[in-house]
Amino acid sequence: MSVQDDIAVLIRQEAELVLPEFSPELAWRLGTTLRELSLQRGLPLVIDVRRFGSPHQQLFYCALNGTTPDNQRWVARKVAVVARFHKSSYHVGRLLEQDGLSFSARYGLPEEDYAAHGGCFPLQTAAAGIVGAVTVSGLPQREDHNLVVEALCLLTGQNYATLRLPE
Repeated sequence: MSVQDDIAVLIRQEAELVLPEFSPELAWRLGTTLRELSLQRGLPLVIDVRRFGSPHQQLFYCALNGTTPDNQRWVARKVAVVARFHKSSYHVGRLLEQDGLSFSARYGLPEEDYAAHGGCFPLQTAAAGIVGAVTVSGLPQREDHNLVVEALCLLTGQNYATLRLPE
């Protein structure tokens, strides 16, 4: 799939995967859904669900077997991208790839603080807009992204087969 095709799907995902509300209970359901998917598939993931604000409020966190402290650092860097740009971290990365630019060259921001790699998705409600982020780290970036989309589809009743990025 071309970068442009991916970007079109990413835009659609971000427009359609809107939550009815966002609460600690919903964050817990989203986090446990990702955890169960990960355990069923034997995936080594760090899972993070948080509400934006100053400071961010972490509502769910889990580090499964096979992860390292580096995965936690990747989560923080991906969250920084979503918090700043209100797009999925994979979407920002694909836009940079389309333009042939690195993150630091395009935005002048330190790559040690930002990671435009798949796995972090903005949490949006119809009433309030972008309110937080859900993040996973541990798989190749496209797989990280698709796993988050799968969990959001399960939570919102959307059809994952029509919203996922092809392999």
